[in-house]
Amino acid sequence: MTNNLEEEYPEGVEYIRQAVAEHGEAWVLENYYEQLYPLGVVMAMPEKDELPFYDEDEHETMTEDERVEMYQAWAEYRENLRTGTKPGE
Repeated sequence: MTNNLEEEYPEGVEYIRQAVAEHGEAWVLENYYEQLYPLGVVMAMPEKDELPFYDEDEHETMTEDERVEMYQAWAEYRENLRTGTKPGE
């Protein structure tokens, strides 16, 4: 990781570094929004496109609105599981 990221996201970089060591850079980029970015609730996390191995020609990133929509859908899904209801009931 670059020094800039380590200075701005000291806790988050450790989780990213650990994920890269365990799974590789491709896995981190593919699963960033699902596995790592949600840690931003409890610590500062970089945007996916700030990662040093992110290549905008090769990888995609989500907009803020797309992330909000995804996380809201997950919350609704978990609530449906918790209550045993189907969407719209």
